[in-house]
Amino acid sequence: MRLLDDAAARATRYLEGLGNRPVAPSADDVARLEDFLAEPLPRERTPDAVVLDRLDALGSPATMASAGGRYFGLVIGGALPASLAASWLAAAWDQNAGLSMCSPAAARFEEAALRDLLAVLGLPPGCGGAFVTGATMATFTSLLAARRALLAKQGWDVEARGLYGAPELRVFVSEDIHPSLRKALGMLGLGRDRVETLPVDREGRIRADGLAGRIDGAAVVCAQAGNVNTGASDPFHALADAVAAHGGWLHVDGAFGLWAAASPTRRHLVAGIERADSWATDAHKWLNVPYDSGLAFVRDGAPLVEACSFEASYVDKGDLREPSATTPEMSRRARGVEVWAALHALGSDGVADLVERSCQHAEQFARGLEAAGFEVLNDVTLNQVLVSFGDDATTLAAIQAIQQDGACWCGGTLWRGRRAMRISVSSWATDSDDVEWSLQAMIRCGRAVQNA
Repeated sequence: MRLLDDAAARATRYLEGLGNRPVAPSADDVARLEDFLAEPLPRERTPDAVVLDRLDALGSPATMASAGGRYFGLVIGGALPASLAASWLAAAWDQNAGLSMCSPAAARFEEAALRDLLAVLGLPPGCGGAFVTGATMATFTSLLAARRALLAKQGWDVEARGLYGAPELRVFVSEDIHPSLRKALGMLGLGRDRVETLPVDREGRIRADGLAGRIDGAAVVCAQAGNVNTGASDPFHALADAVAAHGGWLHVDGAFGLWAAASPTRRHLVAGIERADSWATDAHKWLNVPYDSGLAFVRDGAPLVEACSFEASYVDKGDLREPSATTPEMSRRARGVEVWAALHALGSDGVADLVERSCQHAEQFARGLEAAGFEVLNDVTLNQVLVSFGDDATTLAAIQAIQQDGACWCGGTLWRGRRAMRISVSSWATDSDDVEWSLQAMIRCGRAVQNA
C-alpha cells in the first residue's frame, strides 16, 4: 500500500532529522498546529494521503524530540529500532492481546517476553506478570494482588464483597512518594491521604528503622527503586526483613530503577529487591520500547489472577496463560511483541550495556558541571543528576535559557527546599558527543545567567 510506504518514509525522515533540530518545538510550530486543529471537522472525507501529509507537516515540527539523544527532561527513553519496527508490524497485525483465542501469537510473545524479563531483572522465575500502560497502572495492578492476598488472609473476599466493611489495610510509603503511586492507591480505594509515611535520608532512601513497632500483618509497604530526583534506591533487605516478620506485603515502585538489576556493575544499588512481593516498572523507560508499555510483576501470581479474572459464556479459556487474567484491561494492544523484540535485539548483555552507558553519561554530566563551578546536589550513582546554578531564581533562569537554547532539554524540580535542574539519562540514542554538546550548552547558558 502506497500510503504505508509513505508513512514509513516520513517516519524515517523524522528520525534521521532529530540530530539537527532543536529538542523543543518552536512556539510558531506549536501555534500552527493549534490553529489547524481548531478548525471544525469537515463534512466530506479527506483523502488518506492528504491526512497523512497534514499530520506530518503540522505534527512533526511540533513534537518534542524525545526520541533523539539530547532529551533529558524526564525519564523518557527513545524507541530502539527493533522495538519501533516491531510496533509497526504489530499495529498492522491489529491483534487484541487480551485473550489467547483472539491472538495466539500475541499471547505467546507476551509469555516469552515475561520469561525473559524475569531473567534479565533477576526476579523469581515463577512470578506472575502483566503488560499494562505505564507505572501507574503497573502499581495499581500489583497492589490489586496485594489487596486480594492480605484481605483473603483475614477471610475477606474483596472482589466479591468490596471494601465496605472490609478489614483495614495499612499502607506505608516513603516521604518521597511518587505521585503515580499515590494515584494508584486512590483508585484502589486505599486512599491517597490515609498512607503512613516513612522518613528518608538525604538521598531520598527510606530509613528502615522508621518501620520499627509500626507494621502488622495487614500492612503494605511501598518501597522505591530509583528516586525520581536522585536515582537512589531503598534498603530492600532491611525492609523485606521487617515485612516478612509480620506477613505483610512489600511492593517496589521501580519505574526506571528496577533496571539497575540488569547491570552487573549497578545491581548492588538494588540489592535485595528480589525479596519483594511485587514490582512495577516501565519498558518505555530504560528498555526503550515505544509508548505505552508498563510492567507489573507479582511473586505469587495466584492473587493477581483471582483479582483480574472474569467469566463469559463466549470466551473459551484453555490451560494456557490468559493475558486478560493478569490485568484490569480486557481488550488491549500487543505490548509484549515490542518488549520481546527489544530484549532479543539487545540480548541480556545489551540491556546491561544500555543501563551502564546511561549511568556513565550521567556521571559525565556531573563531572562537567562540577568542573564548571556549578553544584551537583545528589550522589550520582544511577542515571539522575540534580544541579544548582546558584540561588533559586538563578537556577530557574538557567533552566529556561537551556530550554530555549535548543541543544538539549532538561526540566526543573524542587529538592530539599532548593530549586534544581534535573538531568535524566535513559535513551539508547544518547552518546558521549550528545552529552558533551549538551554540557557546553548548559555551561554557556548557566554562566550567561549568572553574569547577567
